[in-house]
Amino acid sequence: MADNRCYAAIDIGTNAVRLLIKKVKDNGKSVNRRLSKVMLLRVPLRLGFDVFSLGEISDGKTMKLLRLMKAFRQLMKIYEVTDYRACATSAMRDAKNGKPVIKKILKDTGIHIEVIGGEEEARIVYNNHVECTEDRTGSYIYVDVGGGSTEINLLIDGELTQSLSYNIGTVRILSNAVEEGCWERMKSDLVRLTADHRNINIIGSGGNINKLYRLADLKDKKNLRLPVPTLQGLYDVLEPLTPEQRMEEFDLKADRADVIVPAAKIFLTIAEIVKAEYIHVPVIGLADGIIDSLYIKNQEAISRSFASK
Repeated sequence: MADNRCYAAIDIGTNAVRLLIKKVKDNGKSVNRRLSKVMLLRVPLRLGFDVFSLGEISDGKTMKLLRLMKAFRQLMKIYEVTDYRACATSAMRDAKNGKPVIKKILKDTGIHIEVIGGEEEARIVYNNHVECTEDRTGSYIYVDVGGGSTEINLLIDGELTQSLSYNIGTVRILSNAVEEGCWERMKSDLVRLTADHRNINIIGSGGNINKLYRLADLKDKKNLRLPVPTLQGLYDVLEPLTPEQRMEEFDLKADRADVIVPAAKIFLTIAEIVKAEYIHVPVIGLADGIIDSLYIKNQEAISRSFASK
């Protein structure tokens, strides 16, 4: 039976908060072909700058987040969303007042926010990205760089073998809040896990790698691959500039101009460790993975219902 439902995902990240709404489009074989984007709203609340400097979300940011959730609730009603999931990631995980903030939002808006762990975050995004990988028998490092953390999935011969999470993120780097030894821990893990595998490349996720891909002067934009040397060249150009200069010269928004350089650094560091030649950039993130999970859950429920009749 065709599914005509409309799904929403709320992604409360360290740098921005997103509402993504999708509806079923057709009966194609791929989940990504079945689901059509209705709207995407991104608001740069930048919760991480509070959390990594104060240890908690300030009253001002709490009020803005509450107002935003009220707006999201109304938008979901307007688009007749039938199922949704709201997930908060690194900043909310670290905030001392995270639980009271979530409790207040639930009381005032009815929106239930789940604080998900790093490994679950990695798995959610991986589940969506695997649909976009042409060579499902190859070996890849799936890397999602956020404001507060970096999620890594290791795919060997098309199989997910490891999900990892590190508190290395763009806002965390800008706030000088990356704990000593975290970079070395990530490096040693990746060296150990990839020691017996060659020709490993990266599948990249997050707004920054998407923007870096668009900034790259690539002749072939169809294969969605960003060569690592090209990324290194972009980093070398962007890094010496101030955020204001990046905004002017590359037409970047203020909340992108500062975080794009540490994001490039994270990707380049991982690429060097695993000796990757390119980064595949399918332009999909956590919110897409959340909606795919909702869709699959609903399809399984429909199947069970028919099987019991």
